Amino acid sequence: MVLRFLTAGESHGKALVVVVEGLPAGLAVTADDIARELARRRLGFGRGPRMRFEADQLTLLGGVRHGRTLGSPVAIEVANSEWPKWAEEMSPEPGQTAKPLTQPRPGHADLAGMQKYGLDEARDVLERASARETAARVAAGAVCKLLLRQLGIEVVSHVVQLGPVLAKGGHRPGPGDLEAVDRSPVRCFDPEAEAQMVEAIKAAAKEGDSLGGVAEVIGYGVPVGLGSHVHWDRKVDGLLAQALMSIQAVKAVEVGDGVEVAALRGSVAHDPIGWDAGQGRYTRASNHAGGIEGGITNGEPVVARCYMKPLSTLNRPVLKTVDVVSKQETVSFKERTDHTAVPAMGVVAETMMAWVLASEALRKFGGDSLDEVVRNRDAYLASLA
Repeated sequence: MVLRFLTAGESHGKALVVVVEGLPAGLAVTADDIARELARRRLGFGRGPRMRFEADQLTLLGGVRHGRTLGSPVAIEVANSEWPKWAEEMSPEPGQTAKPLTQPRPGHADLAGMQKYGLDEARDVLERASARETAARVAAGAVCKLLLRQLGIEVVSHVVQLGPVLAKGGHRPGPGDLEAVDRSPVRCFDPEAEAQMVEAIKAAAKEGDSLGGVAEVIGYGVPVGLGSHVHWDRKVDGLLAQALMSIQAVKAVEVGDGVEVAALRGSVAHDPIGWDAGQGRYTRASNHAGGIEGGITNGEPVVARCYMKPLSTLNRPVLKTVDVVSKQETVSFKERTDHTAVPAMGVVAETMMAWVLASEALRKFGGDSLDEVVRNRDAYLASLA
């Protein structure tokens, strides 16, 4: 069974729902496990007041009994604690809005979505295009991370750039450093850069503006052999790029040192292969490839970076637009917003990498129960040695 998930729900709707299909039976899962990951998504200096208002009220609706998966689809509900304020505006019953939003925001899905679906106001688009949808993804990713942990794989992320401020190169957290990263107000592993990032956010906030940035996500303990070279849609770097690019406001994805090596000669751009007789395994002297060669994981850490644009909703609306009713020039409308969401985006990126790696691990090792998946993994690794 290939692992997949489907989310439903709107930003200010009654709840978000995610259904995860393909998990093996016997995986230990609790609501607290998922709630911890959802709390991490709300982290980060520069987040708006909505993060304080929207406590994620989590309910496991199906697929888990007495703390373990059943092998059936797992359904998770993330309720909206602010629903009473929006019950009339977002009611599924017939009616119409009292405050139509007709000034689409540049950089958002508003106008293109209205044109595509034949809609006359932006709320029908923005409610689903909103990054609030990622709460459901993080719930799914929490379960994927629990599965990966049983296979010896850990996924971590950290912010390497926020606005113009860059962290020191090579300052990368290991699999045991996630709590330290989360203690940083901007989820940066470089204390010096962290302070500068906070100041950059304060400066942008003072002017009612927003900042983008870059989060790096790393998969440790990923075995050789996930993904495949035989078809374009089986290449794990392609799957990873699509999954990460699907995160709201992400405009570029880099695997390994993909941007840097484009300027290098081949003699220095690739990772020399060695043999460790003591451990009985092949080694790499570097990891420019980000743990993936030919669409297949090679046993090194899987490394990818997500480049997030500044948020298109500003606290000081200055972006020019056109009112879709009057066709007159105006400025875009304002919804409650953040000054930056890059720290949270890193947590979402963990979700998407975890889903890709978990999906490919199940494709590779198979099994209807967790015990069977682990046995198959162990046998495969033994064959490599």
